[in-house]
Formats: sequence, structure tokens, C-alpha cells
Amino acid sequence: MTASADRHERFPGLRRRGFLAAGGAAGLGALTLAGCAGPAATGGAEDKGDGTPRRGGRVRAAFAGGGASETLDPHLGNLFADAARSKALFDKLADYGADLAAVPRLAESWEPDDGLDRWTVTLRRAEFHDGKPVTAADVLYSYRRIADPAKAYRARASLEPVDLEASRATGERTVEFVLKRPTAEFPNVMAAFGTYIVQDGATAFDRAPVGSGPFRFVSFSPGRSTVLRRHDAHWDGAPHLDTLEFVIANEESARVNALLGGQIEYAHELNPATGRAHEKAGRIRIVRLRNSAMQALAMKTDRPPFDDPRVREAFFLIADREELVRGALSGAGETGNDLFGKGYEYYADELPQRAPDIDRARHLLKQAGTEGLHVTLDTSTVAAGFTEAAGIFRDQAARAGVTVDVRMGSKDSYWKDILDSGTLCCYRSGAMPIESHISQRLLTDSTTNATKWQDKAFDALYRQAQSTRDRAARAALYGRMQRQLYAEGGFLVWGFGDWILGTAPSLRGVAREAPANTLDWARFDKVWLA
Repeated sequence: MTASADRHERFPGLRRRGFLAAGGAAGLGALTLAGCAGPAATGGAEDKGDGTPRRGGRVRAAFAGGGASETLDPHLGNLFADAARSKALFDKLADYGADLAAVPRLAESWEPDDGLDRWTVTLRRAEFHDGKPVTAADVLYSYRRIADPAKAYRARASLEPVDLEASRATGERTVEFVLKRPTAEFPNVMAAFGTYIVQDGATAFDRAPVGSGPFRFVSFSPGRSTVLRRHDAHWDGAPHLDTLEFVIANEESARVNALLGGQIEYAHELNPATGRAHEKAGRIRIVRLRNSAMQALAMKTDRPPFDDPRVREAFFLIADREELVRGALSGAGETGNDLFGKGYEYYADELPQRAPDIDRARHLLKQAGTEGLHVTLDTSTVAAGFTEAAGIFRDQAARAGVTVDVRMGSKDSYWKDILDSGTLCCYRSGAMPIESHISQRLLTDSTTNATKWQDKAFDALYRQAQSTRDRAARAALYGRMQRQLYAEGGFLVWGFGDWILGTAPSLRGVAREAPANTLDWARFDKVWLA
């Protein structure tokens, strides 16, 4: 099924093409060993003065997309549009609340044995859109599908600690997960990006997907539109809206113009300058989700010149982070310190804040035999601030005698292109636990290892941390890992940006405390039209 062919005639502001990929997943938090009995209270919209929810109406939400390659398969999603659609159609066992702690969703509770290597998960009573109950068999099928080594499903690395052959259903709504080693933070696995539960045996999703989420499928036209309607029997209560439509508008200007023109009610990801320009104008509402996006340069550590840690350290010292935040983010963010997860649990905030040291950078480059270094920096208009950051860093590098050639990449394929090719690129990530960032991007077998960081001793430290029950001891291990990354890692993390959304004044209930990709981000089952 597809959307009607007059999509762009009805919404002429959405014609311009482009692409935006999601660099990350959601959430962080200390793990509670026994899960709660019900869904987390994440802060109702009534607390924000939005009034009493009203039922009915249609909301149109504009995201950047991926063109004809888009899919509704919740295990393949890699874009913010994919994540928002998956959240509307499907459910996970757990997700991350506004405080970045794992909270139950389809899982009613979870509890480990004394050894932390067997976890019993009890499912709540929930139904798929066709009326069938969500069962332990569905959960095991979903996780085994994600873990298929022949596929490149995003959450495969996150599920690595689980022995899915040994795991079993102990009842229709209970699953015993057997782990390969003690894992103190197993709820983070259940909440990981892309770990959605699908029906046992489901393989095709683009024609008529059947999920257990708050909205049911109506139509899907890749790169253009997805139409969904309310699922009245959703376990967490029916959405307020009758209909939700995701429309694709790749250019930020197209999203803003459509919002100003009343063609949409929600515009995902506006750049800082746009947010500042419209914040007090009154025609649209600006929502700032603080500390949502890590901004970085990714250096490939497996190839010249960045296979030499002295060159990587030199680049750490070239970067003027304050200048990058001011220029590339228009000040809408905080400076980074070459580590992911500022302010999150386990973050190594005791490490000294890096500042530019051009003399030291020149010395390191000379020591490495790379004086007069010439490198190519891949960037794209795929994300706000990327091209600005590339230009600013090019000028900063020149002060150390480094020539940086900025190369513009395709918005449609940027995230795929930079994963394996090139040597230096602009990069970003949404919120997730620090341990999830490590498992997805920094282990030898991580599927989205953009810096090609590979260190067997580092891998072993991660496994040891995951097997350590005592939180203080676990934190010490994560601290050791971060000190190594701070000294010689491949991510030059220069900032953490606000995530900026635009909404129509009539759209109420939009969460203002949830970092991008957490549970309440893009939570369209809880919004309504005033």
C-alpha cells in the first residue's frame, strides 16, 4: 500500500530532497536489578501547562528521510524517521526515560539470579494490532532475528551478551534469558536502539506491518509518506490522535516553511540559527532538548595518518572546542572533551578539559613524521552544523600547519559512506548509555565502528565491566576505558548540541525534557491538538 500520489501537490513545501541519518540510539542510566511493575511516569504534558488532552485529529510530522531505500522493518532502521515510525508501530521490552534510566515497556518486570547471568522477564498483557497476544515466543523470535550473523541489524551488537539458543520461554508471558557472562546492566540491552518486538515468524514489514505499538499501519510510500491510525487496544492507552502521518522533508528550510504554512504540525531537527530566529516570534513553538547530540570528528585509527596515536593526539590539541560550539552550533550546546556521554552515568568527568595547544600539536606531528600533513575531511549537509564545523576546523588545523580539504558527501548515502571509507569525517550521536556506545561503536566486532577502534584489551575490560555486580567497581572499569579513549581514541568530541524541534502552537503534549531517541522523544501517542 502506498500514500496517494498527490502528496507533494497537497504539501508543496516538502518537495526538496535530501537526507538525514540518525547517528545513535537512546538512553542511559543506572540499572535497577528488579524492574518496576508498570510503565515509568515520564512527566505528563498537563504538568507543562498544555491543558487537558483532546481526542481526535490528524498530526503531520516532518522528518528527513532516506529516499526509496526507506523501510518499516524496525530492526533495520538507522534514521530518526525510522526510529519515530518504529516507536509508533512497535514496542520494545524496555526503553529509556527522560532521566536516561531503563524503564519497562512490554516487560512488566525483570529480575536476575544471584549470578547475574540469568534474567527472568515477565511480559505485561499486550496485543498486536491483529488481536494476537504478545508472547514469549514473539520476544525470542525477535531477538534471534536481530542476532542473525548473516544480517546487519543495528541492535545485533547490543544483544551479543545473550545466549539466545539457551534462552527459553518458561510460560506464555515469561522469558528466561541466559547470558554468556554475568551482565549487571541487562535492562540496557532490552532498551537498546532497534530491539523492537515483532510477531513470531514475521519477515516482511513494508506492505502491512503488524506491531503492538500505539498506532496501526495504513499506508507507506518510501521517501514520501507513512500514514498510521490509532490503535485503540494499546496496553498503555489509546493515543489522543485519530491519525498520524510522517512526511519526508529532507531540507530544513522545507520543514520550517511547511510548519509556518500550516502544512505540518511537527518539524524534526531545526538548526540553532532557525531556533533562535523563531523562538520569540510566536508563529511556531521551539522545543530544545538539551545535551541530545554528541558532535565529533571521527578519525579512522586503522589507516594513515590516524593509525599513529601521536597524530590523533595532535588533532585533539588542534581543536578549539569553544569556537566550534559558538560557530557550528550557534552557541546552542556545551563543549566536549573527546568522550561520549557528558553528564551520563559513568562519564569520566575527572579528566581535565582539553584546550588548544598548537605548539604541542606541531611537536607531535613532527615527531610522527607528518609535518605539512594533508588530510581530507568528509562532511555533508546531512546534519545541522556539519559543514560549519568542517570549515571552522579546517581553519584551526591550518594554525598547526595541517591542510584540511573539505569534501562534501551525499546526504542520501553519507552515513553508509563514512562508516568504512575515508580517514576523517564529521560525526554525531544521539543519547544512549555509555556502555551501549562502547558496545555499538568501539568493540572489535561492533557493527557501527566508525573510527575502526580495535583493541582486544579494551574489549576484555568491557566484558569485565559488564560482569561486575558492584557499581563502584564497574564505574572504575569504565573509567579506565575512558582514560584510554581520552588519550588515544578516534573520536574528537568537540561538543554536545541541543536538539531543536519546531511545532505548531496547536500541538500540545510534546515532551521538553527528553533527549533525542529516548522514550518521550517523538512520542506521538501522547500529543494532541488543542
